[in-house]
Amino acid sequence: MKIHLSRRYSFAASHRLHNPRLSAEQNQRLYGKCNNPYGHGHNYVVEVTVSGRVDPATGMVAHLGKLDEFVAREVLETFDHKNLNEEIATFRERVPTTENLCIEIYNRLRDFPGARLERVRLEETSLNTFEYSGERQGSR
Repeated sequence: MKIHLSRRYSFAASHRLHNPRLSAEQNQRLYGKCNNPYGHGHNYVVEVTVSGRVDPATGMVAHLGKLDEFVAREVLETFDHKNLNEEIATFRERVPTTENLCIEIYNRLRDFPGARLERVRLEETSLNTFEYSGERQGSR
């Protein structure tokens, strides 16, 4: 029997959507107000879903304390109150869209030892939510 466990966390970060390979006009047209030279911030909510078998000894699919420690170390301490463009190496070369941030968080959590990472869901605003479940064979 396999069961899923989802846990929510939050962090605040700022970013500027800007592609240095595009002109100022192209960036403005593509990213609009999100291309503000001074950036802007979000209070992100990240939902991490893991799965596995229920351990008969503990009755749990994953130890919540260990999951919390792992997410804190790999995600919250890394991204909370940071400027993604300037302080996160990954985003010095990649536009820090929430899609790319969701993928980056997934990759950082992929090796959680207590259960299988199923997906990462990242809420940027009450209107924008992104979800990533890793690469699948034949995906684009």
